Amino acid sequence: MREETKSEDRRLDINQVIKWLREDRMLSATDLEKCRQYAVAKINANKHPLKILAECELSDQNRVGKLLTQEDLTQWLAKKLALPYYYFDPLKIDVPTVTALFSKAYASNYNILPIKINDEEILVATAEPYIRAWQQDLAKMHNGKISCVFSNPDEIKRYLDEFYNFSKSLKGAGVQAADDNRAVGQNFEQLVELSQMADLDANNQHVVNLVNWLLQYAFDQRASDIHIEPRRLQGNVRFRIDGVLHNVYQLPMPIMHAVLSRLKILGRMNIAEKRLPQDGRIKTQNSHNKEIELRLSTMPTAFGEKLVMRIFDPEVLLRNNEQLGFNKQELSIWNRMTSQTHGIILVTGPTGSGKTTTLYSTLKRLATPEINLCTVEDPIEQVEPAFNQMQVQANIGLDFASGIRTLLRQDPDIIMVGEIRDLETAEMAVQASLTGHLVISTLHTNSAPAAVTRLLNIGLPGYLLQQTVLGIMAQRLIRVLCRQCKVAVPADEAQWQALIAPFKVATPKQIYKAVGCKECRNTGYAGRIGIYEILENSPALQRLIVEGCDTLALQHLAIKEGMRPLRLSGAEKVANGITTIEEVLRVAPERIDF
Repeated sequence: MREETKSEDRRLDINQVIKWLREDRMLSATDLEKCRQYAVAKINANKHPLKILAECELSDQNRVGKLLTQEDLTQWLAKKLALPYYYFDPLKIDVPTVTALFSKAYASNYNILPIKINDEEILVATAEPYIRAWQQDLAKMHNGKISCVFSNPDEIKRYLDEFYNFSKSLKGAGVQAADDNRAVGQNFEQLVELSQMADLDANNQHVVNLVNWLLQYAFDQRASDIHIEPRRLQGNVRFRIDGVLHNVYQLPMPIMHAVLSRLKILGRMNIAEKRLPQDGRIKTQNSHNKEIELRLSTMPTAFGEKLVMRIFDPEVLLRNNEQLGFNKQELSIWNRMTSQTHGIILVTGPTGSGKTTTLYSTLKRLATPEINLCTVEDPIEQVEPAFNQMQVQANIGLDFASGIRTLLRQDPDIIMVGEIRDLETAEMAVQASLTGHLVISTLHTNSAPAAVTRLLNIGLPGYLLQQTVLGIMAQRLIRVLCRQCKVAVPADEAQWQALIAPFKVATPKQIYKAVGCKECRNTGYAGRIGIYEILENSPALQRLIVEGCDTLALQHLAIKEGMRPLRLSGAEKVANGITTIEEVLRVAPERIDF
């Protein structure tokens, strides 16, 4: 039986694939001849037929001016073979489990990669559907159903290397930890017994490989934050992608603490100090050799140190007005405010709402050779040669207020204050604006009108706000629909009216919904863009800005004077096919009371 199976097993034949392409009218006469010649030339090249055909640069008969990519050919062939097509989402694969099923050599020999294993079923991705010998071997090990899916051969090879190399480093680090017989870390439950013991060496080569893989993995997945969180029995690794956290991996506690120590060393932090919060920075490169900065923050928890790394990609942090999401009206108001010579401009919103990106992109535009632009930040998010940046250092008495005081003696034209947190900082910002400087800062409030009452509540006199505030902009980030897979659907009248009520905005004929594909990791969204609410100061608003003023009254008057609430900004992007109603409601849940 074994010999009979072996005789039946065969690799995909390129001539057969070319024949199927011709039958499905996928090729022009010129491309058909090119394929035949290329197949003869590459007959002993030991390459997968799909890879060879992709190198032929075949014209896509359904898309004018486009070429058939290897991914296009893979999806087409999956349908031809009546096999489910599988696109890899590494975040959804349990790496330790799938790599324990086969050895790397065995998986490479058959060009397969397990992707899902449970008691009922084993799901395996293959690029060679006519090779089935491995299924008999697997049937002897597992009583469940064995299912196959068809995948891009390059993707199988890539993730086969990544997953098995990661598992190898993980096992190596685990063996080292066992050999050393060292502690699994320090938590409140074990503080007395383990406080004098050491962790697995942070410079162990396996640990170095794990950290390198983790960072590169985060860059490839477009993560904005990496969370490494200790728990009772293991450490969790999570990525924030497009504003949503995803579970990525679970590390044994000895290895997690070694990874944390390695990252703390790279961030120039004190690895011996685990009881106090610490901050650090790492400057590194992604796979395209572009510099990326990471900001590290540790926090003691019940089970040990938690580490969060915020990733600052220069391409994300510095964007043009279109990428930021401004429409023409919003851009006109924003440019008018930022072109003033003195006054205060505030950008508000919760953590992660894109305030830093908006400020850096705006400051980059304003920092001309004729302008002296200075910032005081905590911390400096990204070093930018176009302007002068000062780091707050509370341990030596350099806070925001004293930083502004110093900048006023530096002949500035524009001052950016990282955040107004207290009365002293607010008073110094007002003083700077009154002495002829443009001050731009951030504040944590949910809406633009709420920023006024926030400043009044911390003790800033209303008459100073009336005279100095040019405008306040609240913002949020919404996920953008994937261009490759979004589909148009008729707009639901009730759902649309619930979004924009109590305003009267005509319901669009159609909107788009999220579907999911390989490009967006099956989420239906790829990237984020801003929605904005801009309150521009006016004589009528100034009369309301007094101690104890009502936020709702300010909002009503601001809307009458032209302010568009966040939901209306989001609704415009829904109507333009940029995002969905559900996404706008997720990031801007506050109803408009008007």
